[in-house]
Amino acid sequence: MVPSFKNRLHAVNPTYETFESLHTLQINLGNLCNLHCSHCHVDASRRGTEIMGKDVMDQIAEFLKRHPNLTLDITGGCPEMNPDFRYVIEQTEGLAPRRMLRSNLVIMAEPGWEWLPEFCRNHALTIVASLPCYLEENVDQQRGTGVYQKSIQVLKRLNSLGYGAEVELDLVYNPGGDFVPGSQKGLEAAYKTELLANHGIVFNHLFTITNAPIGRFREHLEADGTYGDYLRLLAGRFNPEAAGNIMCRTLISVDWQGKLYNCDFNQALGMPVTADDGSEITISELDDGGMNGKQIELAQHCYCCTAGEGSSCTGALLP
Repeated sequence: MVPSFKNRLHAVNPTYETFESLHTLQINLGNLCNLHCSHCHVDASRRGTEIMGKDVMDQIAEFLKRHPNLTLDITGGCPEMNPDFRYVIEQTEGLAPRRMLRSNLVIMAEPGWEWLPEFCRNHALTIVASLPCYLEENVDQQRGTGVYQKSIQVLKRLNSLGYGAEVELDLVYNPGGDFVPGSQKGLEAAYKTELLANHGIVFNHLFTITNAPIGRFREHLEADGTYGDYLRLLAGRFNPEAAGNIMCRTLISVDWQGKLYNCDFNQALGMPVTADDGSEITISELDDGGMNGKQIELAQHCYCCTAGEGSSCTGALLP
């Protein structure tokens, strides 16, 4: 029996259950993707049909005009595959001091998408790139045959454009199984050593992100009969020091229809932010400071964010 995450968090500090203030607006452009990764929590694939349109993108741009100091975090699926990807980048130009694009890298090597690296550089987008390991075998096992070599090809191209030096380039590590990441600092050092020595690649930061027990990863765990074991592992590694830094206290996630969630995991599970009357809230309805002090939607999958060094969309929660 795994104790209630909500109760564990409340015991550490009741204020951790509430939204503090908005720092990051994360927008999910949809579940269309060129890959079919085993750990994907949004079930993204080439068959994805949930695709954000220009109307929601315009609402996001209007919101950013009213909140000029936010970080804009752009994710998917494969966000670049949204037919209006260029549009949302152009519409949000100058509206956020930091715009992060979460890329699987491989899309930038596919025919017809070769324009992406230069486009990202021209718009000064920080690229947060998935590379779940520096070893080819592990990457291909998790993401598909040939993904590693294509990723290396794209990383070299990004380096040639100044990424990793003049423009920020970050990599993301996901465990290749049902375990908690090791030290982020240690893994970052290993990545930098291996990628530089073997491929001449440089990057800025490594983010370690614990696999959430939802989506395809949960299906895999249940098929192996280890879902309960993994939840117990996460709960057993609960770290009170990480609890106060959980990303849902300062981040709002927007889905393809403009609905709001406390994080992308809640979005995948259909757990939206609601008004006092139980109705769903959209980005067009979000008022200044309207989320401050509001209860966060919590469930057992939240243990993945407080296990070990903690986990967020920008990596570990402990220094």
